[in-house]
Amino acid sequence: MIISTITEAIGSTPLYRFDNQHYSMPKGSAIYAKLEYLNPGGSIKDRLGSYLIKEGFAQGKINEKTTIIEPTAGNTGIGITLAALTYKLRTVFVVPEKFSLEKQQLMKALGAKIIHSPSEQGIIGAISKSKKLAEEISNSYLPLQFENKDNPAAYYHTLGPEIFHEIKENIHSFVAGIGSGGTFAGTSTFLKEKYPDIRIIGVEPEGSVLNGGDPAPHEIEGIGVEFIPPFLSPLSINQIETISDVEGFNYTRQLAREQGLLVGSSSGAAFAAALREIRRLPPGHRVVTIFPDAADRYLSKNIYL
Repeated sequence: MIISTITEAIGSTPLYRFDNQHYSMPKGSAIYAKLEYLNPGGSIKDRLGSYLIKEGFAQGKINEKTTIIEPTAGNTGIGITLAALTYKLRTVFVVPEKFSLEKQQLMKALGAKIIHSPSEQGIIGAISKSKKLAEEISNSYLPLQFENKDNPAAYYHTLGPEIFHEIKENIHSFVAGIGSGGTFAGTSTFLKEKYPDIRIIGVEPEGSVLNGGDPAPHEIEGIGVEFIPPFLSPLSINQIETISDVEGFNYTRQLAREQGLLVGSSSGAAFAAALREIRRLPPGHRVVTIFPDAADRYLSKNIYL
């Protein structure tokens, strides 16, 4: 394949099949993991960045001189900047100080400006600061992935159809992490239309609020919420699996050492939840999950130690 812009390389990521040869699970069952870390920017958010910029132009919210502003932990910023490079758009991202240094360095390498918000305020503080910046900077666009319906739409139109066309057999469960909720909602909605009886399982780290309780710090990045994402309200979610940092990181290390899959800790958490799901289903069932990003952006967090 020959391409002329980096965004042409987004999508069409492979599915990795796990069965009894890899992990203990019922006979004839399998887990399929979409390797989204093989996108050019290293994460699933390349899909979102490309879609947000394309739709921004189509809806007249962006022109050639627009500044894009967004609160992000990093991957969405990388994805947006990759897409913005095609149009030479300026990008400014508000990032809580606690998040991965590598992701911030990658955003800067692509030409983005980084503004920090206090770690203790979490993503809510980053959202508040981004809205203030959007008021101060003329001709700016704040996609705001946490509220923008184009977030789930990006995955409804790309990731969902890919999974459907690549797995020719019936899919019994979809298991995925929940951060902004866009990936989970968009992909779930598409798969539910194709497989009405599919089970929908959300994944969060301890310290997230989906299973109740107050928000608390956690080491697993990329998933976990301080408030309920609005995209979840129309969904019929069968179960939320809460994964500890210890369990998530243990599976992240196993995936590297045993399968050569260099994925981030949210992938380890998703795999832990997918294993729980496949083991409670009868033999011969299929579960699909998502490995959202790569491990190289968390090395300063000692992800493998």
